[in-house]
Amino acid sequence: MSSVAAATAGATVARAASADAYEAALEAAFAQTQPVALAGGMVTREGLVWSGARGVRRVGASDPATLDDRWHLGSNTKAMTAALYGRLVDQGRADWDTAMGDLFPGMKIDPAWEGASLSDFMHHRAGVKDADALGMIFFMTARGDPRPLPQQRRAVVERILGAAPTGAKGTFEYANANYMLVGAAIEAITGQSWEETMQAELFAPLGLTSAGFGAPKTNTTGGANVWGHQSKGAARTAVDPADPGADNPAALGPAGTVHMSLADYGRWLRLFLTDGDGWLKPETIRLLTVPGAGEGLPYALGWIAPTQIPWAGGPVLTHDGSNTLWYATAIVAPARGLAFIGLSNEGAGQAATSGLMRNLVATLAG
Repeated sequence: MSSVAAATAGATVARAASADAYEAALEAAFAQTQPVALAGGMVTREGLVWSGARGVRRVGASDPATLDDRWHLGSNTKAMTAALYGRLVDQGRADWDTAMGDLFPGMKIDPAWEGASLSDFMHHRAGVKDADALGMIFFMTARGDPRPLPQQRRAVVERILGAAPTGAKGTFEYANANYMLVGAAIEAITGQSWEETMQAELFAPLGLTSAGFGAPKTNTTGGANVWGHQSKGAARTAVDPADPGADNPAALGPAGTVHMSLADYGRWLRLFLTDGDGWLKPETIRLLTVPGAGEGLPYALGWIAPTQIPWAGGPVLTHDGSNTLWYATAIVAPARGLAFIGLSNEGAGQAATSGLMRNLVATLAG
């Protein structure tokens, strides 16, 4: 269970409070944890009903963070990659149970992967370990790799599938490489890069005009944007988004490189309050939100999905994302028709976003 779900599991609520209460919740979380910047939002089935921001775009500067800024979502990208694959299934272009050999024809695949489905990888239960699939060499060399991103991702898939799983199939083990493999499958199916398919099938249809990849360089008006920050103890250092180290290697994209404004992130989360809102079939939304079977974290397709959270009236969907310079937290309560957003421009922002989640849930009066 994420820090958010654990922190709010004991709350019992019945209705939403006022915008003033949400502002107070944001102010209190910001004052208590003192991040460089903190933004928050509340989403209902009708859309984003409240949002606010505190702090500055860069430590030591006075330029305030605003609701025009774009925020890096880190691993909260994974739910988008899974949903994108679901859209291809809805369109009849893909299948949840396609064999690895059919997804990657001509690739040498170890017999031990027989029977593995794409859902196994999305649930982090296929037996993949990042230490073996990626390792330090990938992170040291990938930024300088001149090959197109689909080729880079396929090379990672070849490394994964060319040898037997190093983890136990069916046992939960979180690995970014799982979603790189899903991204490579999307590329094999569509003949386009994952980035191009995300733009064509997710960002454009949903009107997420602020969405992009990597460290955001400008806000939604074309002006200055918040920068990510490295944290070492109490010291924080702003990192220019033009710096190659401002984000993970681009090949990691399907696992965690999307950025967008808070308002657009709210539009995305609303899908899980509205049965897909016509972008996905209701049955596909349900499939995306069901945890995989077996021991370990109740992980669905890009979501941690603990069940029977009292304040939510049932299951919640939650996930944290960070590229070590930013922090994003989302929690969705489908039965209540509510979702919460917390965003910070520093890698140590978890205390701020989780504190905001606790405060927002506390505003819901019993």
